[in-house]
Amino acid sequence: MKRKPQSGAPSQRQLRAAELVRHALVNIIAREDLRDPDLRGASITVGEVRASPDLKHMTAFVSALGPGDPQAIANGLTRCASFLRGRLGHEVDLRFTPQLHFVADQSYDEARHIDELLASPEVARDLKRGEAE
Repeated sequence: MKRKPQSGAPSQRQLRAAELVRHALVNIIAREDLRDPDLRGASITVGEVRASPDLKHMTAFVSALGPGDPQAIANGLTRCASFLRGRLGHEVDLRFTPQLHFVADQSYDEARHIDELLASPEVARDLKRGEAE
């Protein structure tokens, strides 16, 4: 049986499993009392989960809702990764419970920066000039 050449894009199987894990992680983090000092009192969002082709490793992109350092939250969740993996094994029905890796999600900061640039007077002036033409 011939295999399709790898295009670099995740397969439907990877996307489905990653989304399943993302939902389960959100539920676990919201429900559990995580005792790590970096996570105490923090509202955490899991923006995206990416799965390896064999589904044995998953990378979760995490950030704080409101004030909080995304890197500190990622570090705190990394320290709790074995606990979260144990809870995840009860939540999802996968052949293997994946190893969890947490990365600070910078996409919200980048989007805020783009909004600030678009709201600046120089860009607003150029946009108005483009609409008039």
